[in-house]
Amino acid sequence: MDRIQAMATFLAVVETGGFASAARRLNMSPSVVTRAVSELEERLGARLLTRTTRSIRVTEAGTRYAESCRKILVDFEEAESAVAGAHALPRGQLTVTSSVNFGCLYVSPIARNYLTLFPEVEINCLFLDRMVNLVDEGVDVAIRIGELPDSSLQAIKVGKVREILCASPSYLQQRGTPKRPEELSQHVVIAATGVTPTSEWRFRNGSKSATIRLQPRFTTTMNEAAAECAVAGFGITRLPLFQIAKEVNEGALALVLEDFERPAVPIHVVHREGRHVTRKVRDFVDMAVEAIRNDTDLQ
Repeated sequence: MDRIQAMATFLAVVETGGFASAARRLNMSPSVVTRAVSELEERLGARLLTRTTRSIRVTEAGTRYAESCRKILVDFEEAESAVAGAHALPRGQLTVTSSVNFGCLYVSPIARNYLTLFPEVEINCLFLDRMVNLVDEGVDVAIRIGELPDSSLQAIKVGKVREILCASPSYLQQRGTPKRPEELSQHVVIAATGVTPTSEWRFRNGSKSATIRLQPRFTTTMNEAAAECAVAGFGITRLPLFQIAKEVNEGALALVLEDFERPAVPIHVVHREGRHVTRKVRDFVDMAVEAIRNDTDLQ
């Protein structure tokens, strides 16, 4: 195995946290991966990984070497592309993740446009309602909604998500429009469990927050079902604005209690490649940033 391959193999072990997982990413056998790292350590005369029966730990020397490998491999890929005359044409596989609803509505169209521009790239979209570990699961780019924990990942803020209360105009005409959160107890409530607890809804009351206990008539795990129920005139629901923007803009749903709306949560485009980002990742990030920032429903 040449040095470039050995570096890529070692970096895969570091990023995935194990020899078996690295082997799966690289489509190699675990024994080949193990042997490549051992030969690399022997050539360098330094221990890069500390192995136990259950896990591996990257040594201080291994951490420094992994960062150097990452930079070298990015530069190598860029150099090959430039020499081949394809510097502006990304190639290879790109893995992107986001939540299910946001992914279907926003990330999928971005990915489709990206693939149209760059025919030598394949995209794998992981739309999951859980926190995906970019390193462990081999993800290149994530679009995340909510405050981000401190990490070494690179994050670009691109917009925000409002969680709004809404109902159909026919329902509000029949039952009246609540002026304060306390008045929701007199209304039919539709709860989407992925958005807010079913029995306690939080609101902003000036500089403070307030919690109102409610008894929903209709509870669902699907935001789409809650939206359909509200459009049909059954009651009031709370949903992310981006998911029902079309219904709001067309007048099928009206916003309620906007003055008591909770603070919007940020949207970030996140990647893990730091300053030495590959061209295929950089182009996707740029496209995602532009698309989301230009959407008025996310600002």
